[in-house]
Amino acid sequence: MEAGVQSEARGAELPAIEGDLPRRILRNETLLVLALSLGASALSALISFVGSVTKPGGLKDQAATMNGSQAPGRPWLDLAWQLFGVATALVPVALVAHLLLREGAGLRAIGFDRTRPRSDLAWGAAIAAGIGGTGLLLYLGARAAGGNLTVVPEALPDVWWKLPVLIASAVQNAVLEEVIVVGYLLRRLGQLGWTPMAALVASSVLRGSYHLYQGIGGFFGNMAMGVVFVLLYRRWGRVGPLVAAHALIDIVAFVGYALLAGKVGWLPTA
Repeated sequence: MEAGVQSEARGAELPAIEGDLPRRILRNETLLVLALSLGASALSALISFVGSVTKPGGLKDQAATMNGSQAPGRPWLDLAWQLFGVATALVPVALVAHLLLREGAGLRAIGFDRTRPRSDLAWGAAIAAGIGGTGLLLYLGARAAGGNLTVVPEALPDVWWKLPVLIASAVQNAVLEEVIVVGYLLRRLGQLGWTPMAALVASSVLRGSYHLYQGIGGFFGNMAMGVVFVLLYRRWGRVGPLVAAHALIDIVAFVGYALLAGKVGWLPTA
């Protein structure tokens, strides 16, 4: 009897929310999802940034490569590693889908489904057009001011799979970031009692943090993008348009760099 009373007392200390899951479990779940994905990326980016700022010379004289070769001189092995990287990076998204399905909701709860493909793509294109050009100008300005590394979007060999892999990488980035940093994180923080403003700040700072490897410009530019994306998500209740926008921005950056690097004077190269 005494053990039963103690069990009930412990349960009373952990108020259940969303599908009778205790608050502590949802908190730990959120931390684990982040530790397996973009939270770990944020810590890695911070370490990389510290290494860059303590290295002799300015930040703009250093380079941050986003899509590099994994097996130079061995194109088929390189392709295998590239596809492996894209696939494994999406495992946390599959985990989030499972956790949301456990609630009886699934990814539809955060608006990542196929119910509005045309609308999502149209709004995504509009967002990309508005943010893409601004982001490029901010990057060029931050680099000129010495606050950013030279970002090299791709350094892949000139093989037949180069552009498809760059597009796949862009889509993977978009799905991973928007599903976890916007849809999933805001849902969980709301369930845990965070205020809307605190959740917005947490999501935006996290987005900026895992871009710190690019420099101060990468941090603040992506944090600002995070604020916009959170506000749009709250307006629409869907990450679909955000995934489309992010994918289009990265596709233009990756493929554009592959086609223009060394051919135009305004585009910095390593």
